[in-house]
Amino acid sequence: MRKSILLVSAFGVLLSACQKPERLAKSKQPVYEDVAYLQDYAVKYYAEGENVEFKKVFTDRNEVIQILSSEGLMIPDNGHFQYPGKIRKDQRYLLMGDKKVADLLLHENQFVYLDGEAVFSNAWAGKLFSRHGMPEADLVVGGRDFTFLVASGASFSLVQDSKVLAKGEVGADILDGKYDAKAGVFYLLTEKSVIRVAALGGEKQTVYEGANLRAFDLLASGGFVVARGEGFVILDAAGQMDQPLRSNLPWPELTAVREIDGMLWFGSTRGAFMLKDDGKFNYYYGERWLPGEQVVDIAAGPEGSVLILTDKGLGQIRFEWMTLEEKALRYEKQVRQRHIRYGINSNLSRLSGHDLATAENGLADSDNLWTGMYLGSQLFRYLVTQSEEAKQNCIETFEAMERLHHITGVKGLFGRTFERSGHYEFRKEYRTYVEDFWYEGYNDNVSWNHSTDPEWDWRASASSDQTVGQIFALILMGEYMDDEEYRQRAITLLDDMMGYIVANNYTLVDVDGKPSLWGFWNPEHINRFQPMIGDRKIYSSNLVAFLQAAYKLTGKELYKEKALDLMQNHGYLENLARPFKEIGPAPADADNWSKMLSEEWNHSDDEMYFLAYWGLYPYALNDTLREVYREAIKDHWEFERPEKNALWNFCYAMTGAEDFDLEESVWHLKEFPLDMIEYKTENSHRKDIVHVPVNFWGQNTSEVLPPDERPELKHNRNLFTLDAPDRKSELSAGDTYLLPYWMGRYLGVISAPVKR
Repeated sequence: MRKSILLVSAFGVLLSACQKPERLAKSKQPVYEDVAYLQDYAVKYYAEGENVEFKKVFTDRNEVIQILSSEGLMIPDNGHFQYPGKIRKDQRYLLMGDKKVADLLLHENQFVYLDGEAVFSNAWAGKLFSRHGMPEADLVVGGRDFTFLVASGASFSLVQDSKVLAKGEVGADILDGKYDAKAGVFYLLTEKSVIRVAALGGEKQTVYEGANLRAFDLLASGGFVVARGEGFVILDAAGQMDQPLRSNLPWPELTAVREIDGMLWFGSTRGAFMLKDDGKFNYYYGERWLPGEQVVDIAAGPEGSVLILTDKGLGQIRFEWMTLEEKALRYEKQVRQRHIRYGINSNLSRLSGHDLATAENGLADSDNLWTGMYLGSQLFRYLVTQSEEAKQNCIETFEAMERLHHITGVKGLFGRTFERSGHYEFRKEYRTYVEDFWYEGYNDNVSWNHSTDPEWDWRASASSDQTVGQIFALILMGEYMDDEEYRQRAITLLDDMMGYIVANNYTLVDVDGKPSLWGFWNPEHINRFQPMIGDRKIYSSNLVAFLQAAYKLTGKELYKEKALDLMQNHGYLENLARPFKEIGPAPADADNWSKMLSEEWNHSDDEMYFLAYWGLYPYALNDTLREVYREAIKDHWEFERPEKNALWNFCYAMTGAEDFDLEESVWHLKEFPLDMIEYKTENSHRKDIVHVPVNFWGQNTSEVLPPDERPELKHNRNLFTLDAPDRKSELSAGDTYLLPYWMGRYLGVISAPVKR
């Protein structure tokens, strides 16, 4: 459960199987040594009925999980990662069904039961059957030599071999009990105190008094932890506070506490959490992790797992040793099996009850972008590993992106996506916000079009972020693909597209003969915005990158001339180099379109910037420009640094930067959830996060939450978002995880797996 990072220095590291251009040559950069770490994920089991009350859960020496419920003893059945199981009645011992089991105990790693007559077990050949004489007993605690403390209300008895050794009262209902084998004493918990009871004689001593006590556990180091209604305290063996009350928890209304393998686990009315060595918590809340919100019990599970029993079922948090590469290969299978639609990298949508069998491969406005990012991941993977599978994935993805060009019937124009005919209604689209757009030609557009092949339709109105996805993929294919046919096909597409954009005054003219709404890069458009409007900076940066890459890969002087003209005569160099501290909301006298664009930071722009930096920095027309670009990229990265986003960090590392937050990048990759379903997620209630005033960039907490605790995993969303509804979808890892991981491997800042 402990996660560590090993950093080593690299001098002259061979970064990939294929030689990089000199423009990507680096100085000394840190390298993460990819050793195995513990990856957590959940297997869930749901109750079959709605009226079952769950009480306790344990695992015996045979790794059998047993649950005590209002309906008797139950077991989890047939659960797998992302495919939940059920909780069913335990019928293995037929006569147990006649027993009214009041409590369940794990004693010497065997199941022990309590009913109104006796303490008994099916282990030890069934010989344990110790009558206790307390018909209303509801709690049993196991001691030495099969001595048991049996409690009912505020009363307790010490019983051995059906003999009552001692009796006592504690003045309040007994909630829980533990046995300290080292000291040979029992501890009992009431709502107001922790009481020590001698195993011989039953003498009592109050060792701690408080209010609203809910649960407690003995610590292997001595002393105990007590969960109160508003937090927890750590006490020594004498009941003195080792640590004061801690209430800055993910949620302070505690219901359970357990020390497992030296780590403290807490249950609450809003999920479970584990205290880490750094004093922060791993928070397990929501259906990514648990079947219900209210935690009833926590116990050690099979194979190092942790069992979290909730009001709706059982969540088993499993931990598996894996390297980052092994994690990536898990995602590779996920993408190929569920997220490829005609070669397009797509998300799953319309999940019913989070059942993956009910999902469909949805179309998205940004199919080009997600697919271009996935293509990049597979090409980087191929360059690093020489995997033929990765190369085939890359080629199939390229062919899908290529078809988006050919299906339009217009040389240089690409579509958003395509689908078989008859699936989507052809209707005019109207977006109310375009009423304030200075260019009025877009208001009456029809997105879907028939192709020349009657079997297929395609969607028009491609945008600037779609263009970035195309350019990113075509640059990488044209630069690094070792199959000459596909390399040339990519360069041809790049040339056709950029030639089309240049010929149409730096606009992307759609099939209706008018520029698409977001397909403007020309000076008349972007320089109409005041300097603080982000579109002025991003479109300048993107277009210069596009033109430079087209010049490098095609050799056509036209693209170089156009890039220099834009920078020298139209302010594009000044625009792209403008510091991010100067970007912000439009002034009061600005037009409505400028105000709409700058109400808050658009995180899609970050994705467009950083992906296009692969055309801006490596293909700089001279060293002076390269240094300007380096500073502009660094300035952008500094503003995005709080996100701890591995993709942004590695795109910055592409410039040769040495301080690109490698440790935070590895944290991001390790904390990424294996389960990519977009469950309902809530964090705004948490007491362990520090809120700050929301700024223009959308940051509302002092630190970004780990990816497996927050709702947003896409790079173009605000990673500081705390809450989100159930989106009934599963994201593809092709663009979210695989691109930053394989990019890091290609750049040499993540090593190949290291066995230890």
